[in-house]
Amino acid sequence: MQQLHTPHVVVVMGVAGTGKTTIGPLLAARLGVPYAEGDDFHPPANIAKMTAGTPLTDEDRWPWLDAIGGWAHGRAGLGGVVSSSALKRSYRDRLRAAAPGVVFVHLSGSRELIEDRMSHRQGHFMPTALLDSQFATLQPLETDEAGVAVDVAGTPEEITERAVRALEDLPHPAE
Repeated sequence: MQQLHTPHVVVVMGVAGTGKTTIGPLLAARLGVPYAEGDDFHPPANIAKMTAGTPLTDEDRWPWLDAIGGWAHGRAGLGGVVSSSALKRSYRDRLRAAAPGVVFVHLSGSRELIEDRMSHRQGHFMPTALLDSQFATLQPLETDEAGVAVDVAGTPEEITERAVRALEDLPHPAE
């Protein structure tokens, strides 16, 4: 399998259960860049809230998004992949403010498919009960946002391949 190199910093986004933590590392490996797990940027208070089934507020998310944006900024021109739900346009705008060249891969799929996948995973702090709030919050990528939507049906390898092909069609950031 050909390994591609890209100067893009890619944010793998989507609601919980779309496979950000699975697809992110696979995509990073295919692109030949490092991967950062977005959940690792959450302060402990955020994880406690989500574990308790309490959705995060925007105020909860700002420090988390700023930490992800700082990582992405540090990878500008070098490339990287980081996961982040980035459900709202304002969240993606905040990430772009910190790292203007980021592009988004929106992992998307039906609520039924995602709920089924969430019900089978173990050891994750995000309960299925929060899926409705995730879909209610989701604002898909708009036409003026650098990024692509990728369907999450199929195997992780198939999803990753679709993401790689879609990213190839995006313009490369200015050197």
